[in-house]
Amino acid sequence: MKTFKLITSVFALTLVFVAAPTYAQKTKMVGGAPMYPSKNIIENAVNSKDHTTLVAAVKAAGLVETLQGKGPFTVFAPTNEAFAKLPARTVDFLLKPENIKTLQSILTYHVLAGKFSAAQMMAQINKGKGKASFKTVQGGILVAMTKNGAIVLTDENGNTATVTIKDVNQSNGVIHVVDAVVTPKS
Repeated sequence: MKTFKLITSVFALTLVFVAAPTYAQKTKMVGGAPMYPSKNIIENAVNSKDHTTLVAAVKAAGLVETLQGKGPFTVFAPTNEAFAKLPARTVDFLLKPENIKTLQSILTYHVLAGKFSAAQMMAQINKGKGKASFKTVQGGILVAMTKNGAIVLTDENGNTATVTIKDVNQSNGVIHVVDAVVTPKS
């Protein structure tokens, strides 16, 4: 009987270790900061020096609470350099309170409902014979394809953004860093 209890205890302990999340193994560095899978999208994004413009825009748009929510969300996160590629004064224009609806539309165009890993997106691209369409929270469509092994998004205006860092797992979804801002059809 003691042997049975010992085996049962060892088995139960093994299950706990196998089932326990391994956050340390999944933590990625983005913008010089660790992105912890145990934290939500906002808790991590505020620490990335490469995403200060995105964080300011999310705050100005009133979307902080949403992106701290349960989710899950897939966020295509443009870097500061991505925002700098926009025409002069575009970011300043978007951050004005009177332009909140436009800013919200652009930001939510970078978000999918659900958690889509790069592997899942690639599977959809392969299933679609080289293309996959994803409906954004904004309601528009992003088309995903691959180029030189990277996932490339095409917006409704024909602009493209390449995923430069994939699968940055969060407690409420996943972030894929992109090198350009995508915009919905006006």
